[in-house]
Amino acid sequence: MRCLALALLLLAAACSESSDPKPTATPAIAGVQTFSGLSHDHMGKGEYPQNYPQSPPVGGAHSPVWLACGVYDQAVPKEAAVHSMEHGAIWITYQPELGEPGKELVKQLAALNPEYVLVSPYSGQDPPVVASTWGLQLKAPLAADSRLVAFIKQYAGGNQGGEQGVGCVRGGVTPAQALAAQN
Repeated sequence: MRCLALALLLLAAACSESSDPKPTATPAIAGVQTFSGLSHDHMGKGEYPQNYPQSPPVGGAHSPVWLACGVYDQAVPKEAAVHSMEHGAIWITYQPELGEPGKELVKQLAALNPEYVLVSPYSGQDPPVVASTWGLQLKAPLAADSRLVAFIKQYAGGNQGGEQGVGCVRGGVTPAQALAAQN
């Protein structure tokens, strides 16, 4: 059933795309919030934890190490995830209380672009699922929200963070390594 739900999301996203190979503008995704004026500074020892105005964060001062993209079952150091977003990563977060079918569906979103998607639980976020990248955020009421697929397809690997093409798989660290780098 979960695979069917993801397949239907992918099919809906694919069918909604234009067959024109030269789109004139990037289509807007309803509900995406934009944030500007985000610091690109690397934090030093003693500057953790970082307090971000958005929760989950969408950019700002961050760890000098980036988190490897992938699926995590535990919370990850937000400062390292922010660095990954500077590289064009999408950080999909979900409420830890989200039911198992929703968690599985969200985790399957990472397969859309493993080089640029990381997934983790995030305590205290208001909507069940949030997709964030540098300066952009989409709050989704359901794990099956087709806008999540559109967000990944539109922004994963993009230059919104200013370091396009770096990715977060190669050179990225584990959450434990990111925490060790803070001390």
